[in-house]
Order: sequence, then C-alpha cells, then structure tokens
Amino acid sequence: MASFISSYFHFPILSLTLLLLAISSKAYQSSIERKIPTFFIFGDSTVDPGNNNYIQTVPENQANYPPYGQNGFFEGPTGRFSNGRVIVDFIAEYATLPIIPPFLQPSVEFINGANFASGGAGVLPETNQGLAIDLQKQLKYFEDLQKLLAEQHGVGQAKELISEAIYFISVGSNDYLGGYFGNPKMRESYGPEEYVAMVIGNLTQVIQVLYEKGGRKFGFLGLSPLGCLPALRALNPNPKDGVCYEEASALALAHNNALSAVLTSLEHIFKGFKYSHSNFYNWLSDRMDNPSKYNFKDGVNACCGTGPFGGIYSCGGTKAATSEYQLCDTADEYIWWDSFHPTETIHQQFAQLFWNGPPISVGPYNLESLFFGDEKLTIADIVDDRYDGGSSIIV
Repeated sequence: MASFISSYFHFPILSLTLLLLAISSKAYQSSIERKIPTFFIFGDSTVDPGNNNYIQTVPENQANYPPYGQNGFFEGPTGRFSNGRVIVDFIAEYATLPIIPPFLQPSVEFINGANFASGGAGVLPETNQGLAIDLQKQLKYFEDLQKLLAEQHGVGQAKELISEAIYFISVGSNDYLGGYFGNPKMRESYGPEEYVAMVIGNLTQVIQVLYEKGGRKFGFLGLSPLGCLPALRALNPNPKDGVCYEEASALALAHNNALSAVLTSLEHIFKGFKYSHSNFYNWLSDRMDNPSKYNFKDGVNACCGTGPFGGIYSCGGTKAATSEYQLCDTADEYIWWDSFHPTETIHQQFAQLFWNGPPISVGPYNLESLFFGDEKLTIADIVDDRYDGGSSIIV
C-alpha cells in the first residue's frame, strides 16, 4: 500500500482520500455482487483446520495445544499444524470468503464450504488406519454434506453450489512417510513405482467421484521434498551432514509427476474439468537451499522440536517421543515450524503463488482464475470485507 501512496504523493490530501475511498468502494461492491464459489477442502495435516479435535487419535495427529497457533491470529491453538494459519485460510481470504470451518465442528453453517482434512490422513485407507479420516471417509462426509445442502437450500441451489465450487486437495505425504517407509510389509509387497501407481490410482478415483457429483474446478497441492523434512534429515546416520533422505524425496517427485500426467489426461477426458497444480517441490527446495534470498534465517531446522534439526517430533511436549522440546524465538524466520510442517509464513507465501503465480509455478490455471474466471484480481485488490466491512485492503 505504501508504494501506491508514494506514487500519488503529489495529489492533494482530499483527492488522495477520495481516490482510496473509490477504490475500496468499488472492490467492496464487486465482492458482494460477485457470486463467490464455495470452497471444499480435502487432505491431511497440511490443510487440517481442526477436524482431529473431534476424533479419537494419537497426540502425533493433533495440534490443539500450545505452542501451535502461538502467533496470535487465532485466540489459541485450533488444531492447525502451524504456528498460525495454513494455506487454505489464506486462499479463502484472497477469495473474499470467511475461513472455511472443519466439517466436524458442531453447529456450523457450510454455505461457504467445508474442510474435511485430517492430520495423518492418506489417500489409502490403510495409512494411519483408525487414527485419521482417510480420503475415502472425507469423500463420504462430502456426500453427506451434499445431501444436507439439498435439504436446507433445495436441490437446485445445492447443485449450483457443487458445480461452481473449488475443490482443493492436499494429500499423499502420509502414504509415503508412514504408509510405505514406516510399513515393512508394504515395502515387501510393492516396489516404489508400483506403490506410487496405487496411490495415484486411488486419488484419481476420488477425483472422478467428485467430478461425477458436479465438481469441475480443482486445486492440487503437490508434495514437498519429503526427505528434506527435519524429521527425515534426522534419520541420517550422520545428521551433521544435513543430507536429505533422498529415497523419500524421489517418491514425492514421482508422485507429483504421475499426478501431473493424470490431470493432463483428465482435462481431455472430462468435459469442463479445470485444475490448478502447484510445483511445491521445486518452490520449497529453493527456499530451503537459499533461505536468506527469501528473508528466512533457517531453511533446515524446525522452530519447535528436539534433536538434530529439531527432527524429533516433540513440539508441544505431548508427543509420544518426549515431553521436552525447544522453541525458537521468531518462527517467521524459519521455514519449518515443527518436524514435519512449515511455518505460517511459508503457507502464506505459497498461497500467494497459488493464487496468481506464473505458469512455471502453478498451472494450467491459477486459483484466482478458477475462483473468478476472467475477473483478474490481484491480492492487493481484494477487500477483506467479510472481516471488517470493507475498510481494509489486503497488501
């Protein structure tokens, strides 16, 4: 906003005030008059807003205790695996939607969307079975909500909501970290390529079901270089080397490439199918390798944890590993919040890229174009009217 004001410093104060009011009023009116698509979210801890608060699971799959949520945006820990918000919270903000609530949260209206994600969830039902809401179960919850929307708002409006909605999917990491590397029987039964094909095949089936139910616009968060998570770096026999666990990163890259190929095919097979797929792998790798280039102090160590790289999953002191943990002074200086999850700053930066980034990072559509079509809104144009009545502009 400062650059905008400085470029018009020669205006009289009254003229500048009127100009700002005109811009704010125009953006505010358009955000009200425009039909904003409903936002449905599926996935794992990368996008879980607190569904695991309402199921029986293990402490490793929960984040509803300090220091999670410590940065003050929320009143306290919410169940998000972050020091604050996660990527879908920012995307909702850019789309001028309120924060999308957990599906399992009692007494919530879902007219703006629902978040079905669950920490620890996988594409395959066998991944963390009984300890998370797997993708198939999340799909069942969506079907239940579809029926509820039809009862509350009529079949016609419910169908319109479903067909115009954005479907955001972020899942797969747990299938490889726990479901494959943490499961000797699975590794004996499947080679890496065969296992990736199985995960992608099951994910494709879910996409197909959502399409058959009316979904047309999808966003997919690619997997990060899994072997470079603090928890995986700590597995190195000589942790001081800081070497990534390349076998895990190779599976993540294979998953991303396979999903990209499938999405290209679906775009030709499914009429009206549009999607946004992110290059999260390269984007995050660059920040880990060059943290200072992106205003980070540390690209490899977790802000919250213990052991080499903070890789022992102990954040909050309730994890099974240990009741002790260390916490950095300034989480925004770190890429990694805990042993497995990035800080809010990474979530925000990537949400901005996902929203209106260049084709090299996100494509064939960015999320802005999926939400608003030909209406080209930048993040700086969007009025946060759902929170403060249109008095501020996101910058």
